[in-house]
Amino acid sequence: MTTLFDIEGQRTTVARRIHRVVQHRSGISGIEAMTLFTNHSFPRHSHDHIGIGIMTFGAQRSWSIIGQVESEAGDVIMVNPGEIHDGMPVGNTARGWRILYLDPTLVAREIAEETTGGELIVCPVARDPQLAEQVTRLFTQVENVGRDGLALEESLVCCLMRVLHRHGVRGPRTACSAPSVSKAIRRLDTAPEIPTSLAELAALSGVSRFQLLRGFARDVGTTPHAYLVQRRVRLVRRLLAAGRSPVDAALLAGFADQSYMTRAFVRQFGITPGRYKAAIA
Repeated sequence: MTTLFDIEGQRTTVARRIHRVVQHRSGISGIEAMTLFTNHSFPRHSHDHIGIGIMTFGAQRSWSIIGQVESEAGDVIMVNPGEIHDGMPVGNTARGWRILYLDPTLVAREIAEETTGGELIVCPVARDPQLAEQVTRLFTQVENVGRDGLALEESLVCCLMRVLHRHGVRGPRTACSAPSVSKAIRRLDTAPEIPTSLAELAALSGVSRFQLLRGFARDVGTTPHAYLVQRRVRLVRRLLAAGRSPVDAALLAGFADQSYMTRAFVRQFGITPGRYKAAIA
């Protein structure tokens, strides 16, 4: 904390920025691992992967598929692919977590024997000591993938089975957006790299620009522009994983320049594109 004095001589404190992120080398196709310790507030965004992690320090407040939730040290935190969420520290103090991002295709394959179809939808927070132990063990094994493949496979299956049976919902995700908003989302999801305008989206959706803005904020929790930026950032992440350079990824995803992309990438994922690419190479 830094102590400052205003023009009237009153003492105020300003929180010092704390932000440490490690993108681990997992060596396993379809699984990424990150460790974070930060007092950074992440804006509303989404991921292509299923996230399963554990809070290791402090507490966090976040928006989720079921509204606002809080998690604290020891809690398991989870997020669905495409789920809009954010994250901020409780009390402006740093919090820490370790999280695995799993490719939905990998998850579907691993749970296929236990399901009759449909996607796995996870809850945002689980106070489940057994699952927390399983997630911790799986994270450690992902970091040391070459040591015991059978143990890692067992941990992954056990972790997913507990999520499936205790903290997941099978079946198609229920659409909650108005038809007009759904049309705009479909356009942004299909081609985020192609520029658009509010007027174009409104015309496509059959409503006025103001009606689209109001409906988008209500149903998605953010604006069309903010949604487009985070879709482009997700595209950049996929392009980097496929071997593209940050410069190429920025252009292919529709960003005007690399610096703009880098700022958006850091806001969403907490790590620079260069560090992310180096860690997964």
